[in-house]
Amino acid sequence: MFEMASADRSWQVKGLCRGNHSYLFFPPSNVERKEERERREHKAKAICTVCPVKAECLEFALEIREPYGIWGGLTETERRQSAARRTAAV
Repeated sequence: MFEMASADRSWQVKGLCRGNHSYLFFPPSNVERKEERERREHKAKAICTVCPVKAECLEFALEIREPYGIWGGLTETERRQSAARRTAAV
């Protein structure tokens, strides 16, 4: 599993999260109110919806068990739930 994640990452340069909107995908260093977090996550997920590498991004985050941010349209909690469902299905 780790070997695959460390292989080809060329998809990352095509991610729509790069650049001016990158701050939407990770929580700020200061305290964030629930409404602010939900608004930020909604905007980030809207970008993910049209991203050409959404599937690759999500698979990468699941493989490396990325603990922070929105990857492939899923939050940290949603990725943990997805990973648990994948494990249960095996």
